[in-house]
Amino acid sequence: MLRRHERPLPKNVRCQRARMDLSEQDRLALEQLEEELWREETRFDRERMMEIIAPDFVEFGRSGRIYRREDSLAISRQPIGAVLPLPDFAARLLHPDIALVTYNSAVTHNGVVQRARRSSIWSRIPGGWILRFHQGTPYDT
Repeated sequence: MLRRHERPLPKNVRCQRARMDLSEQDRLALEQLEEELWREETRFDRERMMEIIAPDFVEFGRSGRIYRREDSLAISRQPIGAVLPLPDFAARLLHPDIALVTYNSAVTHNGVVQRARRSSIWSRIPGGWILRFHQGTPYDT
């Protein structure tokens, strides 16, 4: 039901929305890509990360620190200790070639579980998806 000040969407807008469903294939691809960022064997593979992290990538980390692509690529190999599959993983299209991914992370570091609500923006390019933006916001259970 529309509120008094709202107008119905034009037909072409309603049709465009209907076409913006994320395919199961794309959802699975995005989930796999996000999980690669949390697996030690792929996260510290510089060549692989250069394939999936965009040159203009920006991250607002759980700590509040801002990371650029080169900052992320320069992190030394270390155990990650993340819960996989990623809890509460969800993905949706913002545009036919732009996806928003959200999930919760739980990472054990020095015996302490650190939790964060995560969001990523991925762009579809020829050959797959590339990570443009990521944010982690800490939360307590």
